[in-house]
Amino acid sequence: MPDVKHFDPDTTVGTVVELLWRRGWPSTGIADVVAATGLSRSSLYATFGGKNDLFLTAVRRYLAEYVDSMFGELATGSGGLADLAAFFDRLITARCTGRRARWGCLATNLHTFAGSAVGDVAPVLAEHQQRLRDAVSAALITARDLGQLRDDLTVPAVAEQLALLAQGINVRSRAGADPRHLRRAAEAALIAVRAPGSDVDLRFTTE
Repeated sequence: MPDVKHFDPDTTVGTVVELLWRRGWPSTGIADVVAATGLSRSSLYATFGGKNDLFLTAVRRYLAEYVDSMFGELATGSGGLADLAAFFDRLITARCTGRRARWGCLATNLHTFAGSAVGDVAPVLAEHQQRLRDAVSAALITARDLGQLRDDLTVPAVAEQLALLAQGINVRSRAGADPRHLRRAAEAALIAVRAPGSDVDLRFTTE
């Protein structure tokens, strides 16, 4: 049995997160993990149980580290549409700036290749999508209670629309879209659902 105590499994999973994020599940093999980590296949298998188990662990790590806080802030906020504007602003900043600019969202990237992904990733992605809708719905319910949401709209329909917008931002940012255009689209979507007479400020200040 290989001695697997001489490497940090958490660091290895972090490396796999970035591999999957940049390359995608179908395009990443265990040989890529070996090359990126310098570990042997036997050590990887002994620790993680196989490629699919390792990749699934990486997807869950990504969601916990890069997504949960954004959804949590949105779901528990008290600003309604203002919180949604802040969510989209933060999302666009994350997708278009920094070292991981133009990588998109790992979960959205995996949705794109759902037919090629294996293992138990599909239920994880479905849960992620539901959590996005739930977080958006919570913000919209707050907006409705604050009188910010148009009376002729239903929360589930608007939540689905805005969740799709978030996914579209992930895809378009990966393709190199101008963040200013993405912010204008998000601002327009929120203005379209704002109640007449509401003074909530939905302008994006980040450029």
